[in-house]
Amino acid sequence: MASAEKLSTHQKALGINLDPSSYGSYAEIGAGQEVVRWFLVVGGASGTVAKSISAYDKEVSDDLYGSGARYVSKERLEAMVDSEWTQLLHQLNKSRGSETRFFSFVDTISARNYAGTNESHGWVGLRFQLRPGGEPNDIVLHINMLDPSNPLQQEAIGILGVNLIYAVFYQLQAKEYFFLNIAQELEKRLEIDYVEVRGTAFEGWDQRAILAHLVSAGLAEAVCFLPSGSTEPPDEILHKKAVVLAPGSFEHLDPTHTAIHERLLTSAIEQLRGELDEKAPAPTGYFCLSAMPLTEADPPPEIPDLLQRIEALRARGGAVLLFRDRELYSMTAFVNRYTKEPVRFVVGLSLLVRVWGYRYSKLAGSFLEALSRLFAQNVRIYAYPMSSRDLQQSLQGISSTGWKWTDTNGWVSAHQLHPPSPLDHLYNYVLASDFLIPMQIPADLEAEAATINSTER
Repeated sequence: MASAEKLSTHQKALGINLDPSSYGSYAEIGAGQEVVRWFLVVGGASGTVAKSISAYDKEVSDDLYGSGARYVSKERLEAMVDSEWTQLLHQLNKSRGSETRFFSFVDTISARNYAGTNESHGWVGLRFQLRPGGEPNDIVLHINMLDPSNPLQQEAIGILGVNLIYAVFYQLQAKEYFFLNIAQELEKRLEIDYVEVRGTAFEGWDQRAILAHLVSAGLAEAVCFLPSGSTEPPDEILHKKAVVLAPGSFEHLDPTHTAIHERLLTSAIEQLRGELDEKAPAPTGYFCLSAMPLTEADPPPEIPDLLQRIEALRARGGAVLLFRDRELYSMTAFVNRYTKEPVRFVVGLSLLVRVWGYRYSKLAGSFLEALSRLFAQNVRIYAYPMSSRDLQQSLQGISSTGWKWTDTNGWVSAHQLHPPSPLDHLYNYVLASDFLIPMQIPADLEAEAATINSTER
Protein backbone atom coordinates (compact mmCIF):
# COMPACT_ATOMS: atom_id res chain seq x y z
CA MET A 1 0.00 0.00 0.00
CA ALA A 2 1.30 3.43 -0.92
CA SER A 3 0.50 5.44 2.20
CA ALA A 4 -1.97 5.56 5.06
CA GLU A 5 -2.91 9.08 3.93
CA LYS A 6 -5.20 9.01 0.90
CA LEU A 7 -6.36 12.54 0.17
CA SER A 8 -8.19 13.51 -2.99
CA THR A 9 -6.72 16.02 -5.43
CA HIS A 10 -9.27 18.59 -4.18
CA GLN A 11 -8.20 18.04 -0.57
CA LYS A 12 -4.51 18.36 -1.44
CA ALA A 13 -4.98 21.58 -3.42
CA LEU A 14 -7.13 23.12 -0.69
CA GLY A 15 -4.67 22.06 2.00
CA ILE A 16 -1.82 23.79 0.16
CA ASN A 17 -3.94 26.93 -0.35
CA LEU A 18 -4.76 27.10 3.37
CA ASP A 19 -1.12 26.74 4.41
CA PRO A 20 0.12 30.33 4.75
CA SER A 21 3.77 29.29 4.59
CA SER A 22 3.87 28.28 0.88
CA TYR A 23 3.56 30.64 -2.06
CA GLY A 24 4.57 30.23 -5.67
CA SER A 25 4.27 30.65 -9.42
CA TYR A 26 3.02 28.39 -12.19
CA ALA A 27 4.23 28.29 -15.80
CA GLU A 28 2.48 25.68 -17.95
CA ILE A 29 2.88 25.10 -21.67
CA GLY A 30 1.16 22.54 -23.85
CA ALA A 31 -1.68 21.08 -21.77
CA GLY A 32 -3.69 24.09 -20.69
CA GLN A 33 -3.26 25.43 -17.18
CA GLU A 34 -4.67 22.41 -15.44
CA VAL A 35 -2.34 22.46 -12.43
CA VAL A 36 -3.00 26.03 -11.35
CA ARG A 37 -6.72 25.56 -12.14
CA TRP A 38 -7.03 23.18 -9.20
CA PHE A 39 -5.73 25.85 -6.82
CA LEU A 40 -8.00 28.49 -8.36
CA VAL A 41 -11.22 26.47 -8.11
CA VAL A 42 -10.93 24.85 -4.67
CA GLY A 43 -10.86 28.19 -2.84
CA GLY A 44 -8.23 30.21 -1.03
CA ALA A 45 -5.97 30.55 -4.08
CA SER A 46 -4.76 33.97 -2.99
CA GLY A 47 -2.81 32.17 -0.29
CA THR A 48 -0.81 30.13 -2.79
CA VAL A 49 -0.84 31.55 -6.32
CA ALA A 50 1.60 34.39 -6.89
CA LYS A 51 1.42 34.17 -10.69
CA SER A 52 0.19 31.91 -13.45
CA ILE A 53 1.49 32.06 -17.01
CA SER A 54 1.16 30.02 -20.21
CA ALA A 55 3.38 31.04 -23.12
CA TYR A 56 2.10 29.10 -26.13
CA ASP A 57 3.44 31.33 -28.88
CA LYS A 58 7.04 30.39 -29.68
CA GLU A 59 8.19 33.99 -30.02
CA VAL A 60 6.66 34.85 -26.65
CA SER A 61 8.23 31.74 -25.12
CA ASP A 62 11.63 32.62 -26.60
CA ASP A 63 11.38 36.14 -25.26
CA LEU A 64 10.65 34.83 -21.76
CA TYR A 65 12.99 31.87 -21.59
CA GLY A 66 15.49 32.21 -24.44
CA SER A 67 15.46 30.71 -27.91
CA GLY A 68 15.59 26.98 -28.41
CA ALA A 69 15.04 24.39 -31.10
CA ARG A 70 13.05 22.02 -28.88
CA TYR A 71 10.20 23.33 -26.79
CA VAL A 72 9.36 20.05 -25.04
CA SER A 73 12.75 19.24 -23.56
CA LYS A 74 14.68 19.20 -20.34
CA GLU A 75 16.68 22.23 -21.49
CA ARG A 76 13.51 24.28 -22.04
CA LEU A 77 12.10 23.15 -18.68
CA GLU A 78 15.24 24.21 -16.81
CA ALA A 79 15.25 27.59 -18.58
CA MET A 80 11.63 28.03 -17.50
CA VAL A 81 12.23 27.16 -13.85
CA ASP A 82 15.35 29.38 -13.66
CA SER A 83 13.45 32.34 -15.09
CA GLU A 84 10.34 31.87 -12.96
CA TRP A 85 12.31 31.34 -9.76
CA THR A 86 14.52 34.39 -10.33
CA GLN A 87 11.50 36.57 -11.01
CA LEU A 88 9.58 35.24 -8.01
CA LEU A 89 12.41 36.00 -5.59
CA HIS A 90 13.09 39.38 -7.19
CA GLN A 91 9.48 40.46 -6.76
CA LEU A 92 8.56 38.92 -3.41
CA ASN A 93 11.62 37.94 -1.38
CA LYS A 94 11.93 41.32 0.30
CA SER A 95 8.30 41.47 1.43
CA ARG A 96 7.58 37.78 2.10
CA GLY A 97 10.88 35.90 2.16
CA SER A 98 11.20 35.72 5.95
CA GLU A 99 7.93 33.82 6.39
CA THR A 100 7.32 32.09 3.07
CA ARG A 101 8.48 28.85 1.45
CA PHE A 102 8.61 29.83 -2.21
CA PHE A 103 8.09 27.43 -5.07
CA SER A 104 7.95 27.53 -8.88
CA PHE A 105 6.06 24.83 -10.74
CA VAL A 106 6.72 24.50 -14.50
CA ASP A 107 5.83 22.07 -17.24
CA THR A 108 6.24 21.84 -21.00
CA ILE A 109 3.98 19.21 -22.54
CA SER A 110 3.25 17.69 -25.93
CA ALA A 111 -0.35 16.60 -25.31
CA ARG A 112 -2.24 14.64 -27.95
CA ASN A 113 -2.79 16.77 -31.04
CA TYR A 114 -6.00 16.89 -33.05
CA ALA A 115 -4.84 14.21 -35.49
CA GLY A 116 -3.32 12.01 -32.79
CA THR A 117 0.00 11.86 -34.66
CA ASN A 118 2.38 13.17 -32.01
CA GLU A 119 4.19 11.53 -29.13
CA SER A 120 2.32 12.41 -25.92
CA HIS A 121 4.99 13.21 -23.37
CA GLY A 122 6.38 16.08 -21.36
CA TRP A 123 8.70 17.50 -18.75
CA VAL A 124 7.56 18.59 -15.30
CA GLY A 125 9.67 20.47 -12.77
CA LEU A 126 9.39 22.02 -9.33
CA ARG A 127 11.82 24.26 -7.46
CA PHE A 128 10.96 24.76 -3.81
CA GLN A 129 12.18 25.72 -0.35
CA LEU A 130 11.55 23.56 2.69
CA ARG A 131 11.80 26.58 5.00
CA PRO A 132 11.63 30.36 4.49
CA GLY A 133 14.93 31.63 3.16
CA GLY A 134 16.19 28.10 2.61
CA GLU A 135 18.25 26.85 -0.31
CA PRO A 136 16.21 25.79 -3.36
CA ASN A 137 15.62 22.14 -4.19
CA ASP A 138 14.72 20.77 -7.62
CA ILE A 139 12.80 17.77 -8.86
CA VAL A 140 12.46 17.08 -12.59
CA LEU A 141 10.23 14.40 -14.14
CA HIS A 142 9.83 13.10 -17.67
CA ILE A 143 6.39 11.61 -18.29
CA ASN A 144 4.60 9.66 -21.00
CA MET A 145 0.85 10.22 -21.20
CA LEU A 146 -1.31 7.19 -21.97
CA ASP A 147 -4.83 8.65 -22.06
CA PRO A 148 -6.43 8.50 -25.54
CA SER A 149 -7.65 12.12 -25.68
CA ASN A 150 -6.29 15.61 -25.11
CA PRO A 151 -8.85 16.53 -22.36
CA LEU A 152 -8.00 13.40 -20.38
CA GLN A 153 -4.27 14.08 -20.71
CA GLN A 154 -4.78 17.65 -19.50
CA GLU A 155 -6.73 16.31 -16.54
CA ALA A 156 -3.92 13.88 -15.69
CA ILE A 157 -1.33 16.70 -15.79
CA GLY A 158 -3.45 18.70 -13.35
CA ILE A 159 -3.61 15.82 -10.88
CA LEU A 160 0.12 15.11 -11.26
CA GLY A 161 1.05 18.73 -10.56
CA VAL A 162 -1.05 18.91 -7.40
CA ASN A 163 0.33 15.57 -6.21
CA LEU A 164 3.90 16.73 -6.80
CA ILE A 165 3.56 20.02 -4.94
CA TYR A 166 1.79 18.32 -2.04
CA ALA A 167 4.37 15.52 -1.90
CA VAL A 168 7.44 17.77 -1.60
CA PHE A 169 5.89 19.83 1.20
CA TYR A 170 4.15 17.11 3.20
CA GLN A 171 5.33 13.63 2.15
CA LEU A 172 9.10 13.82 1.73
CA GLN A 173 9.66 11.74 4.85
CA ALA A 174 7.75 8.81 3.34
CA LYS A 175 10.66 8.17 1.00
CA GLU A 176 9.59 4.66 0.00
CA TYR A 177 6.12 5.92 -1.01
CA PHE A 178 7.11 9.30 -2.42
CA PHE A 179 6.74 8.50 -6.11
CA LEU A 180 3.66 6.36 -5.56
CA ASN A 181 2.12 9.40 -3.89
CA ILE A 182 3.06 11.57 -6.88
CA ALA A 183 1.30 9.08 -9.19
CA GLN A 184 -1.79 8.67 -6.99
CA GLU A 185 -5.01 8.36 -9.05
CA LEU A 186 -2.92 8.17 -12.25
CA GLU A 187 -2.31 4.43 -12.51
CA LYS A 188 -2.27 3.41 -16.19
CA ARG A 189 -2.79 7.06 -17.21
CA LEU A 190 0.86 8.11 -17.34
CA GLU A 191 4.39 6.83 -16.87
CA ILE A 192 7.30 8.48 -15.08
CA ASP A 193 10.46 7.20 -16.78
CA TYR A 194 13.00 9.78 -15.63
CA VAL A 195 13.57 11.62 -12.35
CA GLU A 196 16.32 14.00 -11.32
CA VAL A 197 16.53 15.45 -7.82
CA ARG A 198 18.83 18.13 -6.46
CA GLY A 199 19.21 19.88 -3.12
CA THR A 200 19.37 19.14 0.60
CA ALA A 201 15.72 18.02 0.64
CA PHE A 202 16.87 14.91 -1.25
CA GLU A 203 20.10 14.32 0.62
CA GLY A 204 20.89 10.61 0.66
CA TRP A 205 18.56 9.79 -2.25
CA ASP A 206 20.27 7.58 -4.85
CA GLN A 207 19.49 8.70 -8.40
CA ARG A 208 20.03 5.19 -9.76
CA ALA A 209 17.82 3.60 -7.10
CA ILE A 210 15.05 6.09 -7.89
CA LEU A 211 15.01 5.02 -11.54
CA ALA A 212 15.02 1.33 -10.63
CA HIS A 213 12.18 1.97 -8.18
CA LEU A 214 10.08 3.57 -10.93
CA VAL A 215 10.20 0.28 -12.82
CA SER A 216 9.77 -2.10 -9.90
CA ALA A 217 6.84 -0.03 -8.59
CA GLY A 218 5.11 -0.15 -11.98
CA LEU A 219 5.43 3.59 -12.65
CA ALA A 220 7.60 3.13 -15.76
CA GLU A 221 7.77 0.53 -18.50
CA ALA A 222 11.54 1.02 -18.78
CA VAL A 223 14.35 3.34 -17.68
CA CYS A 224 17.83 3.88 -19.08
CA PHE A 225 21.32 3.85 -17.53
CA LEU A 226 24.14 5.16 -19.72
CA PRO A 227 27.79 4.05 -19.38
CA SER A 228 28.91 7.61 -18.64
CA GLY A 229 26.92 7.53 -15.41
CA SER A 230 24.37 9.99 -16.76
CA THR A 231 20.72 9.08 -17.37
CA GLU A 232 18.21 9.98 -20.05
CA PRO A 233 14.56 9.12 -20.72
CA PRO A 234 14.27 6.16 -23.10
CA ASP A 235 12.67 8.28 -25.84
CA GLU A 236 15.77 10.48 -25.96
CA ILE A 237 18.12 7.57 -26.64
CA LEU A 238 15.85 5.43 -28.84
CA HIS A 239 14.25 8.08 -31.05
CA LYS A 240 14.53 6.99 -34.71
CA LYS A 241 17.57 4.81 -33.96
CA ALA A 242 18.54 1.38 -35.23
CA VAL A 243 18.89 -0.63 -32.05
CA VAL A 244 20.40 -3.87 -30.76
CA LEU A 245 18.93 -5.26 -27.54
CA ALA A 246 20.78 -7.88 -25.51
CA PRO A 247 18.35 -9.30 -22.91
CA GLY A 248 19.52 -11.45 -20.03
CA SER A 249 19.55 -11.87 -16.27
CA PHE A 250 23.30 -11.03 -15.99
CA GLU A 251 23.53 -12.70 -12.59
CA HIS A 252 27.21 -13.61 -13.03
CA LEU A 253 29.27 -10.46 -12.45
CA ASP A 254 32.79 -11.87 -12.81
CA PRO A 255 35.06 -10.45 -15.55
CA THR A 256 34.76 -13.59 -17.70
CA HIS A 257 30.98 -13.40 -17.98
CA THR A 258 30.84 -9.62 -18.42
CA ALA A 259 33.44 -9.90 -21.19
CA ILE A 260 31.22 -12.49 -22.92
CA HIS A 261 28.22 -10.14 -22.65
CA GLU A 262 30.29 -7.32 -24.12
CA ARG A 263 31.47 -9.50 -27.01
CA LEU A 264 27.91 -10.65 -27.74
CA LEU A 265 26.54 -7.10 -27.95
CA THR A 266 29.50 -5.75 -29.92
CA SER A 267 29.22 -8.57 -32.48
CA ALA A 268 25.51 -7.92 -32.95
CA ILE A 269 26.04 -4.19 -33.44
CA GLU A 270 28.60 -4.93 -36.14
CA GLN A 271 26.25 -7.38 -37.83
CA LEU A 272 23.41 -4.85 -37.87
CA ARG A 273 25.79 -2.18 -39.16
CA GLY A 274 26.41 -4.46 -42.13
CA GLU A 275 22.67 -4.57 -42.88
CA LEU A 276 22.27 -0.80 -42.94
CA ASP A 277 23.03 1.69 -45.67
CA GLU A 278 26.57 3.05 -45.49
CA LYS A 279 25.24 6.57 -44.87
CA ALA A 280 22.90 5.48 -42.07
CA PRO A 281 23.83 6.42 -38.48
CA ALA A 282 25.57 3.67 -36.52
CA PRO A 283 23.20 1.45 -34.50
CA THR A 284 23.22 1.64 -30.72
CA GLY A 285 23.24 -1.31 -28.34
CA TYR A 286 21.70 -1.88 -24.91
CA PHE A 287 21.81 -4.63 -22.35
CA CYS A 288 18.26 -5.37 -21.22
CA LEU A 289 17.42 -6.37 -17.67
CA SER A 290 14.01 -7.06 -16.20
CA ALA A 291 12.72 -6.18 -12.73
CA MET A 292 10.66 -9.37 -12.86
CA PRO A 293 12.02 -12.73 -11.61
CA LEU A 294 13.45 -15.20 -14.08
CA THR A 295 10.71 -17.73 -13.26
CA GLU A 296 7.31 -17.29 -11.66
CA ALA A 297 8.46 -19.34 -8.67
CA ASP A 298 11.30 -16.91 -7.88
CA PRO A 299 10.99 -13.65 -5.89
CA PRO A 300 11.60 -10.43 -7.83
CA PRO A 301 15.17 -9.14 -7.62
CA GLU A 302 15.85 -6.47 -5.02
CA ILE A 303 16.84 -3.00 -6.21
CA PRO A 304 20.41 -3.22 -4.79
CA ASP A 305 20.85 -6.50 -6.70
CA LEU A 306 19.59 -4.91 -9.93
CA LEU A 307 21.90 -1.92 -9.46
CA GLN A 308 24.88 -4.21 -8.88
CA ARG A 309 24.24 -5.94 -12.20
CA ILE A 310 23.68 -2.63 -13.98
CA GLU A 311 26.93 -1.19 -12.64
CA ALA A 312 28.88 -4.29 -13.71
CA LEU A 313 27.59 -3.87 -17.27
CA ARG A 314 28.22 -0.12 -17.28
CA ALA A 315 31.76 -0.70 -16.06
CA ARG A 316 32.37 -2.54 -19.35
CA GLY A 317 31.06 0.48 -21.28
CA GLY A 318 27.54 -0.87 -21.74
CA ALA A 319 24.29 1.08 -21.70
CA VAL A 320 21.42 -0.65 -19.89
CA LEU A 321 17.65 -0.59 -20.27
CA LEU A 322 15.82 -1.84 -17.19
CA PHE A 323 12.39 -3.15 -18.20
CA ARG A 324 9.37 -3.90 -16.07
CA ASP A 325 8.48 -7.08 -18.00
CA ARG A 326 10.78 -9.90 -19.06
CA GLU A 327 8.95 -10.99 -22.22
CA LEU A 328 10.73 -10.01 -25.43
CA TYR A 329 7.47 -9.06 -27.15
CA SER A 330 6.93 -6.39 -24.45
CA MET A 331 10.37 -4.99 -25.21
CA THR A 332 9.47 -4.94 -28.92
CA ALA A 333 6.31 -2.92 -28.24
CA PHE A 334 8.19 -0.46 -26.04
CA VAL A 335 11.11 0.20 -28.39
CA ASN A 336 8.78 0.58 -31.37
CA ARG A 337 7.11 3.51 -29.66
CA TYR A 338 10.19 5.50 -30.56
CA THR A 339 11.72 3.97 -33.68
CA LYS A 340 10.75 2.24 -36.89
CA GLU A 341 14.37 1.57 -37.77
CA PRO A 342 15.70 -2.03 -37.57
CA VAL A 343 15.58 -3.56 -34.09
CA ARG A 344 17.62 -6.67 -33.36
CA PHE A 345 17.62 -8.83 -30.25
CA VAL A 346 20.82 -10.76 -29.67
CA VAL A 347 20.48 -13.82 -27.45
CA GLY A 348 22.53 -16.81 -26.51
CA LEU A 349 21.11 -20.22 -27.39
CA SER A 350 20.13 -21.00 -23.80
CA LEU A 351 17.91 -17.91 -23.69
CA LEU A 352 16.51 -18.85 -27.09
CA VAL A 353 15.45 -22.22 -25.65
CA ARG A 354 13.85 -20.45 -22.69
CA VAL A 355 11.91 -18.16 -25.02
CA TRP A 356 10.62 -21.16 -26.96
CA GLY A 357 9.70 -23.08 -23.83
CA TYR A 358 8.17 -20.28 -21.76
CA ARG A 359 4.42 -20.46 -21.06
CA TYR A 360 2.88 -17.17 -22.22
CA SER A 361 -0.11 -17.41 -19.90
CA LYS A 362 -0.87 -13.66 -20.08
CA LEU A 363 -1.72 -13.97 -23.77
CA ALA A 364 -4.88 -15.59 -25.09
CA GLY A 365 -2.93 -16.89 -28.09
CA SER A 366 -0.07 -18.20 -25.93
CA PHE A 367 3.25 -18.76 -27.75
CA LEU A 368 1.87 -18.07 -31.23
CA GLU A 369 0.58 -14.66 -30.15
CA ALA A 370 3.89 -13.93 -28.42
CA LEU A 371 5.79 -14.66 -31.63
CA SER A 372 3.49 -12.46 -33.71
CA ARG A 373 3.98 -9.59 -31.27
CA LEU A 374 7.72 -10.14 -31.02
CA PHE A 375 8.48 -10.17 -34.72
CA ALA A 376 7.15 -6.79 -35.73
CA GLN A 377 8.01 -5.58 -39.21
CA ASN A 378 11.40 -4.22 -38.12
CA VAL A 379 12.38 -6.87 -35.53
CA ARG A 380 14.63 -9.91 -35.85
CA ILE A 381 16.61 -12.11 -33.44
CA TYR A 382 20.33 -12.71 -33.77
CA ALA A 383 21.18 -16.08 -32.18
CA TYR A 384 24.70 -16.02 -30.76
CA PRO A 385 26.45 -19.42 -30.69
CA MET A 386 27.42 -21.17 -27.48
CA SER A 387 29.81 -23.94 -26.62
CA SER A 388 28.08 -27.28 -26.24
CA ARG A 389 29.35 -27.53 -22.67
CA ASP A 390 28.02 -24.10 -21.66
CA LEU A 391 24.69 -24.80 -23.35
CA GLN A 392 24.33 -28.07 -21.48
CA GLN A 393 25.06 -26.36 -18.15
CA SER A 394 22.76 -23.43 -18.85
CA LEU A 395 19.78 -25.67 -19.61
CA GLN A 396 20.04 -27.66 -16.42
CA GLY A 397 17.05 -27.06 -14.19
CA ILE A 398 14.77 -25.62 -16.86
CA SER A 399 12.15 -27.30 -19.01
CA SER A 400 14.10 -28.14 -22.15
CA THR A 401 12.97 -31.72 -22.58
CA GLY A 402 13.50 -33.03 -26.08
CA TRP A 403 15.91 -30.34 -27.29
CA LYS A 404 18.93 -31.75 -29.09
CA TRP A 405 21.88 -30.30 -30.92
CA THR A 406 25.03 -31.07 -32.82
CA ASP A 407 28.23 -29.05 -32.61
CA THR A 408 31.23 -27.97 -34.67
CA ASN A 409 34.52 -28.01 -32.77
CA GLY A 410 32.48 -27.86 -29.57
CA TRP A 411 30.34 -24.90 -30.69
CA VAL A 412 26.61 -24.91 -31.42
CA SER A 413 24.81 -22.48 -33.74
CA ALA A 414 21.07 -21.89 -34.05
CA HIS A 415 21.07 -24.08 -37.18
CA GLN A 416 22.27 -26.99 -35.06
CA LEU A 417 19.53 -26.68 -32.43
CA HIS A 418 16.63 -29.12 -32.83
CA PRO A 419 13.47 -28.60 -30.76
CA PRO A 420 11.09 -31.48 -30.05
CA SER A 421 8.18 -32.07 -32.40
CA PRO A 422 5.87 -30.33 -33.25
CA LEU A 423 7.79 -27.23 -32.08
CA ASP A 424 10.50 -27.99 -34.60
CA HIS A 425 8.19 -27.07 -37.50
CA LEU A 426 7.66 -23.56 -36.12
CA TYR A 427 11.36 -23.19 -35.28
CA ASN A 428 12.37 -24.18 -38.81
CA TYR A 429 9.85 -21.72 -40.27
CA VAL A 430 11.25 -18.85 -38.21
CA LEU A 431 14.77 -19.81 -39.31
CA ALA A 432 13.84 -20.11 -42.97
CA SER A 433 12.01 -16.77 -42.91
CA ASP A 434 15.04 -14.96 -41.43
CA PHE A 435 13.15 -13.89 -38.33
CA LEU A 436 15.81 -15.86 -36.46
CA ILE A 437 19.30 -15.22 -37.80
CA PRO A 438 22.15 -17.51 -36.67
CA MET A 439 25.37 -15.63 -36.01
CA GLN A 440 28.70 -17.08 -37.05
CA ILE A 441 31.00 -18.58 -34.47
CA PRO A 442 33.74 -15.95 -33.91
CA ALA A 443 36.89 -17.11 -35.69
CA ASP A 444 39.14 -16.68 -32.66
CA LEU A 445 36.79 -18.69 -30.43
CA GLU A 446 36.40 -21.43 -33.03
CA ALA A 447 40.17 -21.74 -33.35
CA GLU A 448 40.54 -21.78 -29.57
CA ALA A 449 37.90 -24.52 -29.25
CA ALA A 450 39.56 -26.60 -31.97
CA THR A 451 42.91 -26.36 -30.14
CA ILE A 452 41.33 -27.44 -26.85
CA ASN A 453 39.54 -30.33 -28.51
CA SER A 454 42.68 -31.61 -30.21
CA THR A 455 44.63 -31.35 -26.94
CA GLU A 456 41.95 -33.28 -25.05
CA ARG A 457 42.10 -36.08 -27.61
